[in-house]
Amino acid sequence: MTITKYRPQGTALHPFNDLVNEFFGRDITHFFGHDDLKRSLPGVNITERETDYKLELLAPGFERQDLKIKVENEVLTISAEHKSDQTKETERFTRREFTRSSFSRSFRLPEGTQHDNIKADFVNGVLNLLIPKVEVKKPSVREIQIG
Repeated sequence: MTITKYRPQGTALHPFNDLVNEFFGRDITHFFGHDDLKRSLPGVNITERETDYKLELLAPGFERQDLKIKVENEVLTISAEHKSDQTKETERFTRREFTRSSFSRSFRLPEGTQHDNIKADFVNGVLNLLIPKVEVKKPSVREIQIG
């Protein structure tokens, strides 16, 4: 079996790729230990509703225990780290790309949110957070009798 590396043409990772390719005969990314794989942060949807904010973060491949959520100085930080299991002596990888993955995303919370009552749920690779808004107290109206 022959393993052939897939390389899309025209990568824009480095402006000097063509020059280095001509001179050294390979991509500049290989000198830095990188492949042509795109690394990015997980996607987020944030919805403002009447009583709360709903934040959905796409985190496939992570388990509930890999995720950490904290609020510090009005900043909500969601981070995760996942390490794969050690290889067995009988296994020999020809290529191994998913040994460890991690991310960290931070969001400044808007004024009028209750940091103490944030609820989190993780279902099918999607982290759902409900961030309740502070209930706005309506001014009380009191009628005063003229005596």
